[in-house]
Amino acid sequence: MIFSRRTLLLSGLTAAAASAMPRVAWAAAGTAKRLVFVIQRGAADGLSIVAPTGDPAFAAARGALAEDVAGGAKLGGLFTLHPALATGATLYAARQAHFAHAVATAYRDRSHFDGQNVLEGGGSRPYERTDGWVGRLLTLLPESERDALAIAPAVPLALRGDAPVATYAPSRLPQADADLIARLTALYQDDPLLHPLWESAVRTQELASDIGGNNGRNGADLGTLAASLMTPADGARVMMVETGGWDTHSGQRGRLNAQLRGLDQLVGALQTGLGPAWTDTLVIVATEFGRTVAVNGTGGTDHGTGSAAMFFGGGLAQGGQVSADWPGLAVAARFDGRDLKPTRSLESVIAAAVAHHYALDPARVTKTLYPDI
Repeated sequence: MIFSRRTLLLSGLTAAAASAMPRVAWAAAGTAKRLVFVIQRGAADGLSIVAPTGDPAFAAARGALAEDVAGGAKLGGLFTLHPALATGATLYAARQAHFAHAVATAYRDRSHFDGQNVLEGGGSRPYERTDGWVGRLLTLLPESERDALAIAPAVPLALRGDAPVATYAPSRLPQADADLIARLTALYQDDPLLHPLWESAVRTQELASDIGGNNGRNGADLGTLAASLMTPADGARVMMVETGGWDTHSGQRGRLNAQLRGLDQLVGALQTGLGPAWTDTLVIVATEFGRTVAVNGTGGTDHGTGSAAMFFGGGLAQGGQVSADWPGLAVAARFDGRDLKPTRSLESVIAAAVAHHYALDPARVTKTLYPDI
């Protein structure tokens, strides 16, 4: 199951208290925009997700993995979408999906922890930053659009920064009764620091109370949860969703198929749950690095470099397109002779999508999100 890696706990109060700092307002008109960043922890195989079936070297290099994508939707003459992404294919046909291929962050080694740190922090090397690119984005938004939430047990690096961020996740513990909530509310009533944080945590819990018992293992449930936290007038406007299990060193065919079905359910449930707000929503799906071109001896792939990023939403600048400066998969064209060679920075692709979504100056967005690159 793609979301079983992280046990979900209700920790909105703790996270908000840890990250609460004064807000800085830019002069900007309020919008109804929403942003969701879905991280694929473990290095997702972009060569299977958006498969370059038109590359002459693809079939021979991928062997049995090439068979998995044979029935997928054709994305022009070069690429085929993995068939598990049925909703993704529908959105692509409706110009509500965009895939960017042969992209990577500035990181060029193959450590999950270091790669995820660079992806989330937006630095040029691991542990260069203590804040994240989404957290820095919040400073560019009108104050009314800065309500940020992570579906995670703690605030991920990508959301850290000067703006307050809460977390939410359904708890496996018994639900606190109304009397306890009322007593704690009264206890914090006159506390200038804890009162607003407690009110925020209670409001977040109430928004998702109808599905508060799900364990996060089902993509549709998680997408429904995310949408329920973003739909209300006082709901979140920026969100990060963590998914794990993308490290397919062995038995990749079945495992990746299940992963992608779950991700597809998540996106589909988001679209359905957000309703008309989907038009003003941008969903970014990205991973720390890709996987090797060649299949290993256990039917999996090892840590690589270039991969694919996915963008969904009702107002994409390049909806219904795959963008790629394709390097080819011949051995001589590979990075270090083994990986898909990245030809564009993931940072530039994300910055362009965010700038278009919020109608902000692209140069300013790039400098804010990625100041060290």
